[in-house]
Amino acid sequence: MTLKLMPDAQVPALSVPVVGGDTWTLSEQKPQNFTMLVFYRGYHCPICKTQLEELDALAEGYAEAGFSVLALSMESAERAAKTAAEWNVGKLTIGHSLPEAVARDWGLYISTAIKEAETPVFCEPGVMWVRPDGRLFLIDVANMPFPRPDLAFLLSKVPLVVQDGYPVRGTT
Repeated sequence: MTLKLMPDAQVPALSVPVVGGDTWTLSEQKPQNFTMLVFYRGYHCPICKTQLEELDALAEGYAEAGFSVLALSMESAERAAKTAAEWNVGKLTIGHSLPEAVARDWGLYISTAIKEAETPVFCEPGVMWVRPDGRLFLIDVANMPFPRPDLAFLLSKVPLVVQDGYPVRGTT
């Protein structure tokens, strides 16, 4: 069963291996404003490729806006390494081997392969902003590959959120 995360509530723990061999842990992130998690379906997904390449192009802007960013999937280390090597994502940290149970804890939808090129089981896309204290600020989760938030538009709204103090919405 997939859970529904509540805005302004503490998020589940998250720690995943990353391409290159290190481990990325959410509780160790110390961004000025937010950690952005971009959950992607996997190497098989051309829409994910477009989204992560857009994110890579925006990486410096997000860093300047006080973000820590992680793109992650349920894929194996080998497939994540192919993503890092073959897609234009050199500025991104790519996490992999997200356990299905943890993906479900994060409210992600889970799908099974319908094509040979797909990973047998994978999470559908999601974008989340987590405050430095571990509370969820923004959540966008989809059950299909097609709906994705506009990452450039979201970046343009950071001043409204940070400087103008736009509140968390959807808490009631």
